[in-house]
Amino acid sequence: MLEIKDLVKRYGKFTAVDHLSLSVPEGTIYGFVGPNGAGKTTTMRIMAGLLTATEGSVLMDGIDATKNPKALRERIGYMPDFFGVYDNLKVTEYMDFYAGTYGIPYKERGGMIDNLLEIVDLTHKKEFYVDSLSRGMKQRLCLARSLIHDPSLLILDEPASGLDPRARVEMKEILKQLQSMGKTIVISSHILPELAEMCTQVGIIDHGRLAAAGSVQEIMHRLTQKRVIYVRPAAEMEKMLRILEEQPSVQGLVENTLDAEFDFDGTDEELAGILKRLVLADVPVVAFREKEGNLEEVFMRVTGGESV
Repeated sequence: MLEIKDLVKRYGKFTAVDHLSLSVPEGTIYGFVGPNGAGKTTTMRIMAGLLTATEGSVLMDGIDATKNPKALRERIGYMPDFFGVYDNLKVTEYMDFYAGTYGIPYKERGGMIDNLLEIVDLTHKKEFYVDSLSRGMKQRLCLARSLIHDPSLLILDEPASGLDPRARVEMKEILKQLQSMGKTIVISSHILPELAEMCTQVGIIDHGRLAAAGSVQEIMHRLTQKRVIYVRPAAEMEKMLRILEEQPSVQGLVENTLDAEFDFDGTDEELAGILKRLVLADVPVVAFREKEGNLEEVFMRVTGGESV
């Protein structure tokens, strides 16, 4: 488990991270988003042990990175938003070089490198030069590099940046596979819909502070204090609308061509009662569910419309 407590990073009089606290449960994919300049990359670099915090602590499995950064680096794999590669090396040579920097014995490297290249689907490119790879392949190679020492936590800063749709899908599938292997992943991305598909929890940083955290639905509910309910009848639209208008917990009823939506601020029992009343009135309801919020909407509400 990763836990950050009252993290502060100052550059002179400018405060980039302002008493930020968050927890990332083990085995989750945690989306970390914020407007440009909000402090997310600074925070991620402190998590990875690449920057020193002004105040606060970063705990990984109980180890305080501010006091023992070497022990933290052994548990963390970091993939920055921009990185260089050694173009005059083949893929296997590139991986072997980094295995050496982590002190992995030479006899163990071959099998380990083959396994990592298989995970990121680059086995067929192992004897190719790095500079001959597409951008998507280079991204996957650098992900494999960050796994070279078998870290329990991965910190990925914009791993899908500059990738085409197919490459983004491939990256998403690889990250889900890594989660199934027990890895904890902290990931930032400006592609919010795809991030929402992967993440079990999100944290939104704004002006160096954690503005919201939890699942998308939890954050949306805290922001609005009401739920949006979607209902679609096979027929009897007018009858359904009349019944819904009579319910005191139904607000903001909107009729669409084939369905309707309304804001609901009652209990689950009251919601079940509304459905029961529609059924007893012989309204053929084919869909009745809570409408899911989306990460883009949550982000805009929390940050006041600033660009990601």
